[in-house]
Amino acid sequence: MLRRPESATRPGMGAVPFNGGTTFRLWAPFATYVAVIGSFNDWSEDSHPLTYEGNGLWSADVPGAEPGDEYRLLIRKGEWQGSRIDPYAKDVTNSVGNAVIVDDEFEWGDSHFEMPPWNELVIYEMHIGTFNDQPGGQPGNLRKAIQKLAHLKDLGINAIQVMPSFEFAGSFSWGYNPSHIFAIEDEYGGPSAIKEFIQAAHDLGIAIIFDVVFNHLGPSDLDLWRFDGWYENELGGIYFYNDWRANTPWGDTRPDYGREQVRRFLRDNALMWLEKYRVDGLRWDATAYIRNVHGNNNDPANDLPDGWELMRWINEEVNSRQPWKINIAEDLRSNPWITESSAAGAGFDAQWDANFVHPIRGAIIAHEDGSRHMANIKDALTFRYNNDAYRRVIYTESHDEVANGKSRLPSEIAPADPGGYYARKRSTLGAALVFTAPGIPMIFQGQEFLEDEWFRDTDPIDWGKQEQYAGILNLYKDLIRLRRNWHNNSRGLRGAHINVFHLNDQDKVVAFHRWDKGGPGDDVIVLANMANRGYQDYHIGFPKAGLWKVRFNSDWRGYSPDFGNHSSDHTEARFGSKDGLAFNGHIGIGPYSAVILSQGK
Repeated sequence: MLRRPESATRPGMGAVPFNGGTTFRLWAPFATYVAVIGSFNDWSEDSHPLTYEGNGLWSADVPGAEPGDEYRLLIRKGEWQGSRIDPYAKDVTNSVGNAVIVDDEFEWGDSHFEMPPWNELVIYEMHIGTFNDQPGGQPGNLRKAIQKLAHLKDLGINAIQVMPSFEFAGSFSWGYNPSHIFAIEDEYGGPSAIKEFIQAAHDLGIAIIFDVVFNHLGPSDLDLWRFDGWYENELGGIYFYNDWRANTPWGDTRPDYGREQVRRFLRDNALMWLEKYRVDGLRWDATAYIRNVHGNNNDPANDLPDGWELMRWINEEVNSRQPWKINIAEDLRSNPWITESSAAGAGFDAQWDANFVHPIRGAIIAHEDGSRHMANIKDALTFRYNNDAYRRVIYTESHDEVANGKSRLPSEIAPADPGGYYARKRSTLGAALVFTAPGIPMIFQGQEFLEDEWFRDTDPIDWGKQEQYAGILNLYKDLIRLRRNWHNNSRGLRGAHINVFHLNDQDKVVAFHRWDKGGPGDDVIVLANMANRGYQDYHIGFPKAGLWKVRFNSDWRGYSPDFGNHSSDHTEARFGSKDGLAFNGHIGIGPYSAVILSQGK
């Protein structure tokens, strides 16, 4: 007669290897029988039953089950029977295959990496499947991506935001359809490859921010659906809401944030990436749909208080355990409560800022100069959440902004000639605003060498453009070096202060002062000309007297042979009020160009 085993004594969910075997534990509150079947027991349905511990948990220690073995969970509820992949599986053969027992041991090395301060971050959004790959065949993977990290180091990037890399259905995806959120996509290389990628980035001084999807799951290849046989209203069962709250734009698969074990499942996932895999932050996808069924502000009838509490709880956990790591929300509803402290709001450190990307991108794309409004530019430059400049991530391209009917900036500017003069001039003018405005700047993969194809998961970025547009690449390098104060003459670009002191809507020119503490090497003046005409002697105010040196001129012919090389010489600011400032001076600027000046050496 089969003897029912004792419940496991080792803690932890999923498969936890020990010397001589593995502990298995899962949550299946409506199950009447649970067993683990796998390569270690010839997939026997009755060799290794699990014992009910209470609170819906089942567990057992299984001698002989070792890392590398494949397994599934056999679950019965009365007459119903299902075979499921472990929700906590850290590796799977594929999205509809088997779970794999994983040994968490990894030689992390001694790079002594430290997360940069948030006012020094420069983020690069990366999609692993298209970052370093050739058209045709399988998608790119993490080890191929490692080969290009030196390029990002040289560019000046110090943080990579990796688009979701959980196991998803099929081989090609943006990643926002996760089937198994504890497992790295098998096409990308699995758990060992992500650790190698993170270590390689850290060795180069680059942080990794991991994109997580907690607003919905799947909806395809989703073993969590009716996991233990129970469900209501023809919906998803224990891991999901089983009423009107299940509905999302991506399917009826919103996790039930009110169930303790579901909340812990998502919290355990967030902490695993931060602590076991040593990522340096999380970017949460579509948080508006965690806090409201329809992703709305000011819609109490459809709010999800449990979603608010989930975000608050996880952010508090991260802050108490690893406060130097960053949690970023993609909410895009300009909701200040997202980045309000967890005592009152959701407790995120920063959020993607719709108040920057839409007006700046709109002005850059507009065909007619008359359609660019300097008051809108000023509002975009000065906006902040919770009176903190670094509560926002600012950009002109992201995966959302360059797909779904929208294109890369060069193609939006000049669809018939995305490599032409106007596309280069105006897209780089947008880059100058990204790197000189208060906030955390971000670019999308390939933006630094004028990638013009709209984003899709089957089309790799064209690395041939790295040489074709080497001058544009150098322009981005120069902007990033100024943003990070590499030459000790632009510290103000890392500061929080801005004064947009000059708005000329008739001629489409804006000028602003950026500073941290002020003084030589700190105070920075940015002059942006958003019209198709240049000036030899443009008159603006200055905050201090003395010599102001040109540190950057986007019209320099070294960036592109057909740029105007417009004379933008150092200028002497003299006493006499202008633009509300006590001093004034004259500076040349080319069409669709930005000039950056500062004092000191």
